[in-house]
Amino acid sequence: MLVLRDIHQVTPPAWWPPAPGWWLLAAALLVAATGVWLWRARRRRRQRRIAQLFDEAIAAEGAPSAQIAAMSGLLRRAARRRDRLADKLDGDAWLAFLDAGDARRPFTQGDGRLLLEGGFRPHADPGQVASLRVLARDRFIDWMTK
Repeated sequence: MLVLRDIHQVTPPAWWPPAPGWWLLAAALLVAATGVWLWRARRRRRQRRIAQLFDEAIAAEGAPSAQIAAMSGLLRRAARRRDRLADKLDGDAWLAFLDAGDARRPFTQGDGRLLLEGGFRPHADPGQVASLRVLARDRFIDWMTK
């Protein structure tokens, strides 16, 4: 006589080890994350080198008026990367070019106005020069990294 048995359910697949598609997805995500990390590290290193270049050029100048003139020269060189005729601008047109895209307008309405005549003054306020240095450094790094 034939003995009948109950129907048994198939056991579900184990969660480990994952299917080959999950391994491929994990590898692709790892490669992408490594690529993004390397890109960001390279960008930060480049920004540090550009900032160091700016700081060394300004530190080489002694008088505040000479520092202002050096900042202006560096900004004009960086401006050529955005527009080849930008270094020919002067006065308020130059300050407006420096402010392009910045709603705060720090060059036309703030301490950046010191760039117009600060390099020709016999004495410049060190506080204004320091705040101009921050503005000019940020703009220089921004333009040189794009």
